[in-house]
Amino acid sequence: MATYNGARYLREQIDSILVQLQPGDELVIVDDASSDDSVAIAESMESPLVAVHRNARNRGYVRSFERALGLARGDVLLLADQDDIWTEGRVDALVGATRSGAVAASNLVLLDSGMPLRSPITGRPWLLRSSDDGRVIRNELRILAGDAPYFGCAMAVRRDGLDIVLPFPDFLDESHDLWIASSANVAGELVHVEMPTVMRRVHQDNASSSRPRGVVEALRSRLLLIRLWREALRRRSARSGSRS
Repeated sequence: MATYNGARYLREQIDSILVQLQPGDELVIVDDASSDDSVAIAESMESPLVAVHRNARNRGYVRSFERALGLARGDVLLLADQDDIWTEGRVDALVGATRSGAVAASNLVLLDSGMPLRSPITGRPWLLRSSDDGRVIRNELRILAGDAPYFGCAMAVRRDGLDIVLPFPDFLDESHDLWIASSANVAGELVHVEMPTVMRRVHQDNASSSRPRGVVEALRSRLLLIRLWREALRRRSARSGSRS
């Protein structure tokens, strides 16, 4: 989990996580130099499973998640935002899915309505399907088109999958979740879980806004995704070369 000035909802989210963890699991929290009570709340949780690490300066959510993934020691790493609620059975569903692929991506629903998000392209319910497994080109084109509902808060990474996603590209300054999805997809290691594993809280301070982007921002985002696809292809080629 990466936190930044998330005190308002943080305790409720951590409670929803801890109830699904077992002895030997851990909740790794990287706080990005919050100025509110986020660290105090996280450190006050009465659980030996919670480990809080502070960034010396604000580095942004992308680098905070990268650091959290690097610090985690578990066999399967589940990403979490600071303001959502985990659904019952999330851990079992995502951990089970990682037996088939190094990265598992699941659906989510909105906390206030229990309904899925709507696609910004089609307006239909924005869902992942298990039939998307192995559709590498189709999945990548959906990512590039902005019509792929890959959210980090609904993802899990098997430990050996860290070799695919880490380190994050130096130029990555947003959408770490799309990088994780794209790199795993290109590697043939992305699996899809139809069960919603997160109830997403939408509010004005979300790091990923639900408002449409302007033209310039949208074009910049598409160029970033193309660069990420190229980087994923380069890394796949490098891994193949090292094994030959």
